[in-house]
Amino acid sequence: MNDAQARRLGINKSDLDEVLLTNFTGAEIGTYRDGTDLLPIIQTVPESERVAIDQVRDLQIYSPASGAYVSVSNIVDGFETVWEDPIIERRDRKRTITVKADPLILGDETAMSVFGRIRGPIEQIELPPGYTLEWGGEYESSTDAQANIFTSLPMGYLFMFIITILLFNSVRVPLVIWFCVPLALIGVSVGLLAMNAAFSFMALLGFLSLSGMIVKNGIVLADQINYEIAQGTETYEAVFKSAVSRVRPVCMAAITTILGMVPLLYDAFFEGMAVVIAFGLGFATILTLIAVPVFYVMLHRVKYRKARDFNM
Repeated sequence: MNDAQARRLGINKSDLDEVLLTNFTGAEIGTYRDGTDLLPIIQTVPESERVAIDQVRDLQIYSPASGAYVSVSNIVDGFETVWEDPIIERRDRKRTITVKADPLILGDETAMSVFGRIRGPIEQIELPPGYTLEWGGEYESSTDAQANIFTSLPMGYLFMFIITILLFNSVRVPLVIWFCVPLALIGVSVGLLAMNAAFSFMALLGFLSLSGMIVKNGIVLADQINYEIAQGTETYEAVFKSAVSRVRPVCMAAITTILGMVPLLYDAFFEGMAVVIAFGLGFATILTLIAVPVFYVMLHRVKYRKARDFNM
């Protein structure tokens, strides 16, 4: 660039850059919003006028000093062709090509549902040697969040188990209560399959909440059994009476919680959590009233007695 000639015409380097950008790449002059997408508005010349680099000499640039357009060749002494590497994007120091997509903002599908629909066909694409495929976006964020939760999850459950041991001053009673937590996965799996919902990060949070509800119901029943035994009731009869007497409070608590989850079943974001809590708690209520007494009798080696032998 001939700086002296450019100053006489009132043209600076940024003016030349803008002309070159507009005529070859296109200059962004605004943004158009389409749903969640922000699309750039590009100003450029017709394609027929920007197909050859030789046309750069004929580009017109406005001169404030003369009040007219002048040719670029008037302020440039010459052009030199230099080969340069293009922009190479890297991730973890590896060359990367990123393909991005978003679900329709007015559609019924979430990012995870779209991911579940397209994951299989895309992963079946045969890649050349040396190429790998990694998923990002919401799936990557959810995976990282779940990994962080699973790191601290064992310690959390351990503290909860220790608290129940201290609460009952026994190991067998907490074991009876906690045996129901993994069995609740049966109800959770049935609910997810019935509602065609994915076990997403919100579903994982729902299962953690469900674990606390199951333990709470088990504590209520186990505490009632201990109370009956403390009143002098025979152990098997105490288990039988406690299971019968706790039907109404346990069922009412479960029903109110399940009804509270019904509106969230139709929310795309909270659907997974609502399905896990509603179906899991419904099945866990049966576990509390049936499995807890059975496990209690088994671990304490209580002999079977017929109901007609009780003093009801």
